[in-house]
Amino acid sequence: MATIIGGIACSHTPTIGFAVDRNKQDDPVWAPIFEAFAPVKAWLAEKKPDVLFMIYNDHVTSFFFDHYSAFTLGIDQRYEVADEGGGARDLPPVAGHAALSRHIGHSLMAAEFDMSFFQDKKLDHGCLSPLSMLNNGKSDWDVPIVPLAVGVLQFPVPSAARCYKLGKALRDAIESYPEDLKVAIVATGGLSHQVHGARCGFNNPEWDLQFLELFEKDPQALTRLTLADYAELGGMEGAEVIMWLIMRGALSAQVKKIHQSYYLPSMTGIATAIYENASLPLPKPRTADLRHTMERELAGAEALSGTHPFTLEASLRTYRLNKFLRDMVDPAHRELFLNDPQAAYAKAGLTAEEADMLQRRDWDALIRYGVIFFGLEKLGAVVGVSNLHIYAAMRGQTLEQFQATRNAPGALYSVTGKDAGALAWDQNKQG
Repeated sequence: MATIIGGIACSHTPTIGFAVDRNKQDDPVWAPIFEAFAPVKAWLAEKKPDVLFMIYNDHVTSFFFDHYSAFTLGIDQRYEVADEGGGARDLPPVAGHAALSRHIGHSLMAAEFDMSFFQDKKLDHGCLSPLSMLNNGKSDWDVPIVPLAVGVLQFPVPSAARCYKLGKALRDAIESYPEDLKVAIVATGGLSHQVHGARCGFNNPEWDLQFLELFEKDPQALTRLTLADYAELGGMEGAEVIMWLIMRGALSAQVKKIHQSYYLPSMTGIATAIYENASLPLPKPRTADLRHTMERELAGAEALSGTHPFTLEASLRTYRLNKFLRDMVDPAHRELFLNDPQAAYAKAGLTAEEADMLQRRDWDALIRYGVIFFGLEKLGAVVGVSNLHIYAAMRGQTLEQFQATRNAPGALYSVTGKDAGALAWDQNKQG
């Protein structure tokens, strides 16, 4: 079973990545940052975790306010480096532990946390500033990650208490994973700072040190503070330290602090800390009830003939193909597909099998492969095939046979749009 070997807390200010990229370890201004992270690197080298669970927030880089979620779990197999305006940092993609990610996602949903999930999103300094400081080189990464992006920029945001509760559910999720993995949980962000308005430049070192003390010894007390309290004490952006409580909730009530540092060079109180569990482990893994809970909601669905639930596993496996179909909403993509389908398949990186299913319009094979129906619906609209034609094909029937099972046998339709043009099958002009 997977085990949590401890927690790391650290700031994620972009100044950390700046110092790494420009080799500032001998500069008096920047050297204290490298010194603060050195014990953390040594601890990681000693403990040799198999996975780092990274808790961070994106800074309007890969996530924007057109769709903003509270807790978004990465389930990808690799994560590219984001361009934050000055060009992407010279870092390789970070490997993800997709299997552990999916397990955690199932478990947290079973624990009634309404998670979002992401793939094909790049990581910004919220994750990569500390991660690059912890890594031993620039050519490759030491340990794969599971990233959790927390939405702390647009209010309402999760409360400190909710973050702490998520941490407790995260512990159950990790410890119920069947493979023997050592997992370190890394919480990033803060400490005190504000970067907007006339109050920008606000810091409160006294609060920062008090927060660190409470975080270690009485984290429940921190859950009683409101976000306004955190903003008053540590600055509005400094309130992102509530993310640390996810890590703390995943550890035991009593922890052993291995290391702590604090440095305030300019805008942000920069801290690092290491915590290990102080409580004794349970005599046997507590997994049976949790696995039953995780599996309960879909139990039996696999026995429903002709039913194929669209799971995280299917989503990860068929991401490129589903994206190809979803991109039918883009006129340029539609035009390329209609004029030169093979070029469109190649551009999207589809496999020969995937391209063949699309070319043959094998609707049922696509569904069985893991495509979501609403991608097929978009493809049908582009190629002039009604939804009812697709339904009939999935059932292995002719259109006439399928329509005979409907209350209005003459009703044919697809998603509507001004580019659809005349549809030969639309005899009754059904919309």
